[in-house]
Amino acid sequence: LALGYARMNNPQQTHQFESWGYPGGVPGGGKLYDIDVDNDRDGLVGTLEFRPNDWYTGVVDVFYSRFDKDEYKRGMEYGLAWGSATLQPGSTISNGTTTKSTWSNFRPVMRNDYNAAHDDLFSIGFNNKLEFDENWTAKVDFSHSSASREERILETYAGLKTGLSDTVTMSYNPDGYQDILFGLDYSNINNFALMDAGGWGQDGYLKDFEVEDRINSVRLDVERSLDNRFFSNVQFGGNFSQRTKSRASKESKLCIVTCAGGSLPMPGFTDVSKFGFGGLASLVGYDALQALSLYKLQGNQHADIANKNWEVEEKVTTAFVQLGIDTDWGVATVKGNVGVQMVHVNQSSDGTATYDGNAIGNPIQGGASYYDFLPTLNLNFGLPADQYVRFGAGRQTARPRMDEMRANQGYGIDTTRRIWSGSGGNPELKSWLANAYDLSYEKYFGTKGYVSVAYFYKDLVRYIYNQKLAYDFTGFTLPANISAANIPASRIGEYSTPANGSGGNIKGWELAVNVPLDMLWAPLEGFGFIGAYSDTRSSISPGGPGTSEPFPGLSKYVSNMTLYYERYGFSARVSQRHRSKFVGEVQGFGGDRYRETFNAESVYDAQLGYDFGSGALEGFSVLLQVNNIKNAPFKSSYDNNPQRPNKYFEY
Repeated sequence: LALGYARMNNPQQTHQFESWGYPGGVPGGGKLYDIDVDNDRDGLVGTLEFRPNDWYTGVVDVFYSRFDKDEYKRGMEYGLAWGSATLQPGSTISNGTTTKSTWSNFRPVMRNDYNAAHDDLFSIGFNNKLEFDENWTAKVDFSHSSASREERILETYAGLKTGLSDTVTMSYNPDGYQDILFGLDYSNINNFALMDAGGWGQDGYLKDFEVEDRINSVRLDVERSLDNRFFSNVQFGGNFSQRTKSRASKESKLCIVTCAGGSLPMPGFTDVSKFGFGGLASLVGYDALQALSLYKLQGNQHADIANKNWEVEEKVTTAFVQLGIDTDWGVATVKGNVGVQMVHVNQSSDGTATYDGNAIGNPIQGGASYYDFLPTLNLNFGLPADQYVRFGAGRQTARPRMDEMRANQGYGIDTTRRIWSGSGGNPELKSWLANAYDLSYEKYFGTKGYVSVAYFYKDLVRYIYNQKLAYDFTGFTLPANISAANIPASRIGEYSTPANGSGGNIKGWELAVNVPLDMLWAPLEGFGFIGAYSDTRSSISPGGPGTSEPFPGLSKYVSNMTLYYERYGFSARVSQRHRSKFVGEVQGFGGDRYRETFNAESVYDAQLGYDFGSGALEGFSVLLQVNNIKNAPFKSSYDNNPQRPNKYFEY
């Protein structure tokens, strides 16, 4: 019996800058935030292993984790070219971009937000191993896991009182953001009031999300040892898993009187905090969660909100057979396996279909059922002088994201083009599918040193990207109050949805080394170097044929380097990890994902440790770690132009 408990308290502080864009090379507006986050996690784990006889072993594993995240954001959003501010003469322009400018009638929206996420994770597994004799072994594994999340996004707004405005100077900072020289005192409570300062039709906004995720599975593995010069064993079995995931969204506008105007004095629990970023020394603010009681809530019904409410279920059945390989070819030992999997997928989704005049939507369902066959071959050749050559070939699959398979649809009539149009998820979406090939060479020096070179190639048979497809809207309700002149002549229209495409590849190579430096000079015993470098290229068009958008998450160049010392119980490491620019998927304004290009980054980490190898403290060790020593920011820019910074997060 083993029991464990872990607790983490991880406070974080972040500075955030975000630009709205650069129309004509001039700043359009932006955001400036100071963010305080408190992360708490409690984890419990238990394992019971029992072996009542020589032929049966059982293991029960239980895990529970509770994670609470509370995030307080304080800052401002402001419009420049896209706002009421007025650009003054005398701007500095470099390569078509305004790098220094002065703006009058500057009236920012002061933001005090509260974001929270509360997660509960639970899993239990029951593994059974039966050894019938020296040749037959069977394993049966039952498991259940669940995750639930309650997420809240709360925005409250304040602004300069009527009659007040500021004149500010914006300057490009080469670190990757804009510095602002303010004229007013933003720590003076008398300058501000609660109001709809941005003219957004609300005095604040509240989003509450609930996500539930459940997986049940059972797996059977049977192995038979073989007395064969080539095949060492045969394994066969199957796996069945059922996963259900749902998401629900409830959203409300915050109103002082009505959501069309009105103001309140700053609340009595207002305070002033040091800001220290982007040219803003200090800022007046308050606890947004405490301020929620000052507002009336007006429920918001919109097609975008209905689109966030869905449930997806997938049942995946896998049957497999595999032959183990253990033989000799001349001076080489050969180990590996060859096998095939048959995968059957049955998926379904419940959602809503919305259209003009029906923001809540009507129930809608959809689904699909299909098979995939996945052959694989893995070979490991052991050569003289501690050399190895590994080869792998096979067909691989990966499930789509659950939200991509939602049945939700939103549709209407594009009166400009006089056609039916719509967008949404795709409950008939199939898995990613690729033919993959891997080849590597490895050379080992003693117990620590090695060098390896690997090449990989994935030919995509099937992938996923957003497509505009011809769609039959026969039977769909006509929007209310549409004129006869705008009714399309045909029910065949255009529908935007995640869909399966084919073609393209991902390929590249990787070099890895571990060099104990005493191999080069004996007095350097204990010192060493670990390094890895990969170069990856892709011809896939995730935006569809003819597009040039990079593959999400893919950096062409990635490297890791570590210098270390390990001797006499002491250990010390300094590491650098670098990746070139890449397209990332991030959470957007409405809580849904979107893609954005992020700049290259290099992050340095270090650690020191000591292990008491003997004496009264035998078995005791201490470790000190520092991550991101140089406070490297996470940032992006528009048009690959560093003078047009987009997002900047400093941790």
